[in-house]
Amino acid sequence: MENRKQITNICLLRKEGLTLFLEKEGDVFTDIKNENTSILPEELIAEREREKNISERIKDYAQKLKRKEYYKKLNYQIENLLFLTGAGSSYNFGDGDKKGKLMFNLWDDAIELVGGKENMDTFCEAVKYADKDVNGEYLKNLEKLLSLAEKAKDYITVKIFITKEDVKKEWDISCVINEIKKMIKEECNLKIVSTESSATHEKFLNKITKRKSSIARVKLFTLNYDTLFEQAARKGNYTIIDGFSFSQPRIFSGRYFDYDVVIRDGSRIKNEDNFVPRVFHLYKPHGSVDWEKTENNVFQNKAENIPVENSLMIFPQENKYEHSYEQPFFEMMTRFQTALRLKNTTLVVIGFSFGDKHILSMINEALEQNPSFQLIIINYRNAGIYENDTFYKEAEKRGNIIIVNETFADFVDAYPDIKIYDQSDEYRLVKIVNDGN
Repeated sequence: MENRKQITNICLLRKEGLTLFLEKEGDVFTDIKNENTSILPEELIAEREREKNISERIKDYAQKLKRKEYYKKLNYQIENLLFLTGAGSSYNFGDGDKKGKLMFNLWDDAIELVGGKENMDTFCEAVKYADKDVNGEYLKNLEKLLSLAEKAKDYITVKIFITKEDVKKEWDISCVINEIKKMIKEECNLKIVSTESSATHEKFLNKITKRKSSIARVKLFTLNYDTLFEQAARKGNYTIIDGFSFSQPRIFSGRYFDYDVVIRDGSRIKNEDNFVPRVFHLYKPHGSVDWEKTENNVFQNKAENIPVENSLMIFPQENKYEHSYEQPFFEMMTRFQTALRLKNTTLVVIGFSFGDKHILSMINEALEQNPSFQLIIINYRNAGIYENDTFYKEAEKRGNIIIVNETFADFVDAYPDIKIYDQSDEYRLVKIVNDGN
């Protein structure tokens, strides 16, 4: 009896009228479907029937169909363009051995930190973390674990384990929490020294900032603690409006988000100011490795010089919602909610799981209350989009939601490089005026 290979369907895109599947039989791609209907073009069908190996051609054609759908959504001057990025825009980026990680990777790092799986299990038991898989292993939910630990630390103050490396260390619950936070901060202090490692983030900034001066600056909200976007901006000579003063030391104040950069002297054309190109707004609602709180002020400092106790980072915990009411996080979230309510707004979400309820509720409000709001979701899994993913059902019914299975790097490559407005023209125009004077 012939052994049939397992057939799987990988969902690449979900929108109203189109659920794009790539069919895979074993290791070979065999078909492209919209729901259950094949949409493989006739020329590929003919080649398949001639028993040619066209697996890669089928895959490439499906990817082109997918990218065509979000390309046409982004290939024009959007009046209010917002980006919200999570771990997916940092994962595997960085120079040397230290690269961006996902939350379950940090769980593995925590096991090593505390001296092995046995000590990690002891910590889980002490704080009453009980979530396990079918094999009886703890689920790698670091956020929930730390949340339970924060609640338990004031009641359980005894040493819970000893490590071989430091038998004298008081490994009580508070100590474990503090050491895990230090580890998270260190692992998120990523560097992109080489041009190659910064290329994706630089290309992203180059494409999204090509905008007419008559429309709003692009707003980039990142939930990551790292400074990859800031480093790429410095390499590409971009100007960041991030809520911090332009003088040293850089002190945070929400009023700086209302500032802009213009060229005035010797470059006044007609009767309006000339806005400097390559400028974007950067918001970090969960904080940053280089933010430090000293007394009543928030400063930018070198991440290496900031002790974890003074770090302004909302560490993985279920009470993140409460922290968002504190400054400077409240300012960031208020700006996000205000931006979502503006007319003709498109929000592109990249590498975010929608695990933050307060952020999800703001997006839901925009979908319900803002008739001109568009939502594009870019996330990636090898297995594709799942039916239980956030907004999966809504994407079929609403014309303003599209879900795409795409990595950050591939999305940046496929993002439209809008030629109808090239900001290099502004540089040439300013140079001509200055030269004329």
